[in-house]
Amino acid sequence: MTRPSRKSRHRFSAALAAGALALIVCGSLSVTRADEADAKKLVKAMSDYLATQKAISFAYDTNLEVVTPDHQKILLASSGKMEMGRPDKLRVTRHGGFANVELTFDGKTATLFGKDANLYAQAEVPGTIDHLVDEMRDKLHRPVPGADLLLPDVYGTLMQDVTDVKDLGSGVIGGVECDHLAFRAKEVDWQIWIAQGDHPYPCRYVITATKVDQGPQYSIQISDWKTGTDVVADDYTFKNTTDAQKVDLAKLKDTDELPDDLAKGAKQ
Repeated sequence: MTRPSRKSRHRFSAALAAGALALIVCGSLSVTRADEADAKKLVKAMSDYLATQKAISFAYDTNLEVVTPDHQKILLASSGKMEMGRPDKLRVTRHGGFANVELTFDGKTATLFGKDANLYAQAEVPGTIDHLVDEMRDKLHRPVPGADLLLPDVYGTLMQDVTDVKDLGSGVIGGVECDHLAFRAKEVDWQIWIAQGDHPYPCRYVITATKVDQGPQYSIQISDWKTGTDVVADDYTFKNTTDAQKVDLAKLKDTDELPDDLAKGAKQ
C-alpha cells in the first residue's frame, strides 16, 4: 500500500479535524438548546437589572464589518468609554482609526466634539437618554454605540420580532463567566453573553445582518463594569477647554466607526 505524502496526510488530517469540529458543534447545539422561556428569563433578568441602575459606566471595544463590492470583509475596530446617569445624562467617547470623538448630553443639549480636528457641534435634544438615542440615530445620523443596551426596556427592544432562541451554555468574556444566548429575528441574528451572578450585565453583544450580502457583523464587548457610587462622572455638561471651534453638524466629519468617505460605497 502506497503511503500518502506529508502534504496529503496534512490535508486529510485537516479535513478530519474540521469534520469532527462540525459534528461537535452541531451536536452541542442540539443538546444545549434550552427551553425558550428559560432563555428569555435570562434576558429579562439582565434588562431588569440594567433598568434599576441609576448610574452606569463601562469601557467597550467594537468591531464593525464592512463588505466591499468584491465580497471582501474589512473589520473596523474602535474603543471607548460610556458613562450614564438616568434618566437624562450621558457621556460617550469613541477612539478608532477614523474617529476620536466625545458625545456629551446634559438632558437638554447634545454635543459632539471631534478631538483631533478640535471642532464641535451641538443640537438641542431635550428629554431622556432613550429620546436622545432615537434622535441621534434617526435625525442626526450619529448612532450611539451599543444603544440597544441603554434603553429603559432592553428586553422589549431586543426581543422584538424574535423567531428562534438558543441557549449555548457558558462562555467566558474577559475572565467573566457568562450565559451565552443566540436569537434569530426577521432582519438580524444576534447573540449576547450575560454575566452570571447577582450583576447580570451584558459582556458581549453581536448583531449579524442576515439580509445583507455576506452577513456582516457588528459587535460590542464590555469591560470595567461599574454602577452606583463607583461611577466617577457627576457633570455631563460640555466644557470647551481646548478653544474648539463650533461648526454645523454636517461639517463635523468622521464621528462614527465607518469613515465618511467609505459610507456611501460600503455595505454594512
